[in-house]
Amino acid sequence: MKKLYKLVLGVAAMTMIAAPSFAETRVGVVNTVKLMEEAPQAKAAQAKLEAEFSPREKELVALQGAIRKQEDRLSRDAAVMSDDASTKLERDILSKRRDLKRRQEEFRDDLNIRKNEVLAKLQRQMYDATVALAKEKKYDVILGQGVVYSNDKVDITPLVLDKLKRAK
Repeated sequence: MKKLYKLVLGVAAMTMIAAPSFAETRVGVVNTVKLMEEAPQAKAAQAKLEAEFSPREKELVALQGAIRKQEDRLSRDAAVMSDDASTKLERDILSKRRDLKRRQEEFRDDLNIRKNEVLAKLQRQMYDATVALAKEKKYDVILGQGVVYSNDKVDITPLVLDKLKRAK
């Protein structure tokens, strides 16, 4: 019985010692999805990607249009064309389709590579801004992904957004 009493007293004493340290802990939550949607750096990066890749996208659309015109011509005029002319047109269409497919794959690959580079840079900027804010405001813990619920009092997303806007 004395052992149980000492154990209970020991646990109670440890709880009383640990309780004040928990009360002083500052916790913040950052909504990274919101940061990605609203940060000026994210919007600028999206505009830069569009400007970089839109000429190639227009070329692909133009090539698709040219192929479609040739296919329409073949289906419309095949009956009056010579066998050599229709065969040549079919081969040209097939060659252009292959070229289009190859160029579309290259475009997708290049776009994905650039998106990943831009995303990594954005994530680094958001991380740096969050850490700087946490140190500046003396937060002990900042939570990100995986938070099921947080009170608005601990949501520091607007503060991080302000820091990112000032950095821009």
